[in-house]
Amino acid sequence: MTVSETDITEDLIRDLLRERYPDLADRPLKLGALGWDNQVWRLGDDLAVRLPWATERADALLRTEHAWLPLLAPRLPLRIPVPQRLGEPSARFPRPWLVTTWVPGEPADRAPATRGADAADALAAFLTALHRPAPDGVPDGRGRVGALSEAAESFIQGLTSAAERGLISDPDAVRAVWEDAVAAPDWAGPRLWLHGDLHPANILTATGTFCGVIDFGDLCAGDPAVDLAAAWILLPDGAADRFHEAYRPSPDAATLRRARGWAVLRALGGIHIGDAGVHGRPGGKATWGPPAQASLRRLVASLHH
Repeated sequence: MTVSETDITEDLIRDLLRERYPDLADRPLKLGALGWDNQVWRLGDDLAVRLPWATERADALLRTEHAWLPLLAPRLPLRIPVPQRLGEPSARFPRPWLVTTWVPGEPADRAPATRGADAADALAAFLTALHRPAPDGVPDGRGRVGALSEAAESFIQGLTSAAERGLISDPDAVRAVWEDAVAAPDWAGPRLWLHGDLHPANILTATGTFCGVIDFGDLCAGDPAVDLAAAWILLPDGAADRFHEAYRPSPDAATLRRARGWAVLRALGGIHIGDAGVHGRPGGKATWGPPAQASLRRLVASLHH
């Protein structure tokens, strides 16, 4: 079941904490963010409470984070929200919820990285550390993080809608990037750990570079190209090459082609979410539009680089 925005209040969260974790119930509490799947409330200086509210899939995503993030966090060079305690469904709140560590920083959709070389190095170090073979039991990347060809319908719908709304100026150039990506050979390597959702609202910045990564609900295993798309989505102009040089092992040409395809999908999604006509949807923000437009521009240019 879904929970409406107004159903989750400070009083509700305090009741849940008193019932399940009374040692945390008297800490200062304030709303941190409204995402597609979860609300995040800051709890004191160093913790946060994540509660699912807008989609039914959020319950499974929270349980995935709770199961795996404590194992991944020690090897990652950027801070991530580490689950500390799990709240099970109850009569007071019918869905699971998490207490995690709080990660300081500003979301990159509001405070983009400006120090290109430092940001490229930070992102490459993070993904190099994350992209290791995943054990059995980690969910496969499917749908928006599966094989690129599985997303063809989403691409066509996104491109058509963006063109009809006048949100992109050269749909043929965008289609060329996509077609080149889909024509690339599939990933033949091991199932690697993936964040799966590296868009600007899920990356935190401080002093012009990246300092944290949040929202691991789409954590899965599969093709690293899914995450390598972030080079065109998150970095300022001219920094993608630095990222590709710093990431290990160096991505081959086919992987970079697929990564551009995933980046096109993310950019089209960001453009739609940022459009004035739809940004009022839960989790949608006007701040998503400008970085998505910049991404498409970089991607079109990169095809002939």
